[in-house]
Amino acid sequence: MAMAGGMTPQRRSLEEVHGSVAVPGIAGDGASRRLRHFLAFLGPAYLVSVGYMDPGNWATDLAGGAQFGYALIWVLLMSNLMAILLQTLAARLGVVTGHDLAQACRAEYSPALNAVLWVLAEIAITATDLAEVLGTIIALKLLFGLPLLWGCLVTAFDTFVLLYLQRWGMRQVEAVILALVATIGVCFLIQIFLAQPDVVGVLSGLRPSLPPGALYVAIGILGATVMPHNLYLHSALVQTRRIGADRASKSTACRYYLLDSTIALNAAFFVNAAILVVSAAVFHRAGVEVSSIEEAHKLLPSFLGRGAPILFGIALLCAGQSSTLTGTLAGQIVMEGYLHLRMAPWLRRLITRMLALIPAVVVIAMAGDAATQRLLILSQVVLSLQLSFAVIPLIHFTSNRRNMGEFATPWWGQVLAWSVAAIIVGLNGKLVLDQVGEWVGALGELSLRLGPIPVRWLIAGGLYALTGGAAALLVWVTIKPMLLRSPAWLPQPSVQLDWVEALRPRPLARIGVALEHDRADAEILNRALGLAQSQRTPSELVLLHVVDTAMTRVLGAETADQETGADERYLSELVSALRDRGYEARAVLLHGPDPAGELVAHLRQDPVDLLVVGSHGHGLVRDLLLGQTVDRVRHSVEVPMLIARPGRDSTSSTPLPSSNSARNAQHLHEHLVPDGHV
Repeated sequence: MAMAGGMTPQRRSLEEVHGSVAVPGIAGDGASRRLRHFLAFLGPAYLVSVGYMDPGNWATDLAGGAQFGYALIWVLLMSNLMAILLQTLAARLGVVTGHDLAQACRAEYSPALNAVLWVLAEIAITATDLAEVLGTIIALKLLFGLPLLWGCLVTAFDTFVLLYLQRWGMRQVEAVILALVATIGVCFLIQIFLAQPDVVGVLSGLRPSLPPGALYVAIGILGATVMPHNLYLHSALVQTRRIGADRASKSTACRYYLLDSTIALNAAFFVNAAILVVSAAVFHRAGVEVSSIEEAHKLLPSFLGRGAPILFGIALLCAGQSSTLTGTLAGQIVMEGYLHLRMAPWLRRLITRMLALIPAVVVIAMAGDAATQRLLILSQVVLSLQLSFAVIPLIHFTSNRRNMGEFATPWWGQVLAWSVAAIIVGLNGKLVLDQVGEWVGALGELSLRLGPIPVRWLIAGGLYALTGGAAALLVWVTIKPMLLRSPAWLPQPSVQLDWVEALRPRPLARIGVALEHDRADAEILNRALGLAQSQRTPSELVLLHVVDTAMTRVLGAETADQETGADERYLSELVSALRDRGYEARAVLLHGPDPAGELVAHLRQDPVDLLVVGSHGHGLVRDLLLGQTVDRVRHSVEVPMLIARPGRDSTSSTPLPSSNSARNAQHLHEHLVPDGHV
């Protein structure tokens, strides 16, 4: 059982933030020290909890409260307990094995099955993002009167603002999410105060009962509560803490993450219960049935005053925005875990958001604003279809002693977990079948034919075939670990190297130096000279610079404008300064509107042994607008690169004054590495 103590997957989950949060020690008996130790573990479950407050939950909670009063609060409570159990299992999987759920599936199942599970997970994340988009655009419309189509445009770009938060660090991201969750809670706390619900009725709602006709709504509440992407997310987020590999450290982490999940998901329960309670106290009491979020917002002023709909809209906006960042992280986890494929977070987020926006824009443009409720239902059906494919593998993995060791779920925990899985599979299966049946029934009015065959038959057959295929796949995912046991998730074997070849120094006969004609060139040249001095035989320094003025787009190498002349003098004087110090150097002046492309084309024709370049140090916005020359060159040529990042005193992107190239070269001459020094 030693595997549980030291095993790590081939790739670490969320590599850029893995183990980035330090956990203070608990040496000594000081209460404050133990409190700091505990607080270091709080956070991952708060990011997960926002998935339990998405607009899909709002719709079912509003309908449940308006139709049946407080009678279904117990359903929310039961859903919350189920969620705590499953999220705790996901956290234990990440802490003990070092695998997130996607990595565990890759290690356990065949490549073909993993490909299908990955596609299903991506569809679920897109469906989740669709719900977030709908919640945000509805909130923008309710608060500012912004048309839904314009709201779609806003949501296409707000994702980049939230992605910027990741640059601050994981704890800061968790703090922002916590602030949004707190805002949602405060908004509904005020609305509860305004609605003045019946306290006895609220408490009686904790007693299990099902009024006539309440079964379908109860199934909807249960089905919309646990989100599949949250299980992937939680199993990765717990690994952002720097946890020891020993048994005691893992045991402490599992215990504290249980408390973290309990606190955060109970906060989510409060929000969902508050939505249902407000709906019951306002609409059920008045005998008004509410079937959509917009309808509830429209009716609130007549019952609770003008401030209530504003609070309602703010809470909805916070719910949609807080889920955006967690959806991005879940997408990254799924893609890296199943495929071992990494993608830039902004590109990953843009693709997911576009996949969610396209159906929203098309349906709203064709069917009008009223179609948002149907889209919301569709997103929940898709999530229901995928949920079982995350829950069942999770239970299998955390019950397996081959990988979990002594942390494997005990028998009573397995009974609870499989009972929860049976409820989820049964209720979500019924929800999916009912919805498919409703869609098939709506096809009755479709009179189109494909030859002798009615098109509605083909669509109905396709829907039922898809549902049947998903059911068969779920059966195989369930029984495969029982029938065909996979080997333990071994750590990645060490790479065997030919040490004689690996430790043989490689001479650098030609060192390319990509210059920008600004003050950062001093750092680039210093690095290049340090490498040149370390060689047994003299290295040739090839100074490269690309002139990318407006004239070069037309005249290319024939350009003779003032900036080109200044660049030529600049390189010539640098070559002279280097030769005076005993270095071999020559200059290459390139022309074109695309600096990265010109560098790549030249290096392919006239390669060097090493290329020294500068990192521009742009912020997120400038990276998106200006592009990243370093990355484009690195991925386009097979030349080793040294990236020199200038210090704060030399990062100015302002070019050196071109009116006196001699002074510019002298400025760099003063910063060159002295002879004989590296």
